[in-house]
Amino acid sequence: MPPKRHPGEWRAWLSKARFFLEETYSTRYRGAIARARRDEDDLFMLLVFSEMMGVPNPASYYTLELQPLLLQRFHDWHRRMGMEHSPLDHFRCC
Repeated sequence: MPPKRHPGEWRAWLSKARFFLEETYSTRYRGAIARARRDEDDLFMLLVFSEMMGVPNPASYYTLELQPLLLQRFHDWHRRMGMEHSPLDHFRCC
C-alpha cells in the first residue's frame, strides 16, 4: 500500500502544478500582453500631457493632478514615441 499523504502535501503539490500550467499557458502570450499594456500606457501618457502639447483635453481638470506623478516616466515615453527631445517647450527633461 502506498503511504498516505497529508492534505498539506496535496495542496503544495497542486499549487506547484497550477503554477507550472499557468506559466506554460501564458508564456506564448506574455509578449503580446506586454505590448498591449505599453500601448495603453502610451495612450494614457498622451492623454495626461496633451494639454501641454497644445491638444485640447476635455479631462484636463482631472489629469492635471497626475502630471507630477508621471513626470518620472515622461522621458522614457517621449523617447519611445520617437522624439529625441521633449516635445514640451517649457519642460526639458533631456
